[in-house]
Amino acid sequence: MGRKLVPKVILEGTRLTFKTDTAFALNEHPRIVGPRKYRYHSPIISGEWCGFTNHPWGRGLINFAPDEAFRAMEAYATWARLFELQRYYSWIIDRFHLSAKAFQHHTHGVEYDFTDLERRLRALNFRVVLLTRRPETFEAARTQRLKVSGNPAQYDDIGYFIAEQERLRDVVRASLLDHLELDVSDLDPAQAADEIADWLESTGGLYLD
Repeated sequence: MGRKLVPKVILEGTRLTFKTDTAFALNEHPRIVGPRKYRYHSPIISGEWCGFTNHPWGRGLINFAPDEAFRAMEAYATWARLFELQRYYSWIIDRFHLSAKAFQHHTHGVEYDFTDLERRLRALNFRVVLLTRRPETFEAARTQRLKVSGNPAQYDDIGYFIAEQERLRDVVRASLLDHLELDVSDLDPAQAADEIADWLESTGGLYLD
């Protein structure tokens, strides 16, 4: 038997960078999770889960209201503890604390300190991949996404996504976690997963000693 694959990847990026599709591709990539003879449940979680409100597309760990900040910080700490308790497992996260940091500063003017969380994640070899795209490609990506979206209105303002992409670049560059910025303008999710696998392999992101 070879070394156990236990990659831990946080995918960040604005909407229309196809993060969720890439997360699924990563979770079935033989160089990331090993060869699989059958399909089973995915170790994929998301900060976009709207668990704070009892209606679809509500608030959660990224877009929480100011009076929900304590709940959000407790949730991040709980996830961190779960990761620590199951350190020899693979985790793929579809947006997490860096999206929250960018959103909260832009929307509410609050700068949340995630230093302790990042130290805990770094000790577990978590890596960040920021998926980006060239501004002129957002329109085509929106057309593709509207074919399957259950909430088309969330894709109306492409200008917001372009601006959010720059905010995310800033917070990712300031992060304590090793990161890769990957332009997906000309990549499908399978190709993006290949690029991420190359980076993880070359930087020691697949294992935990």
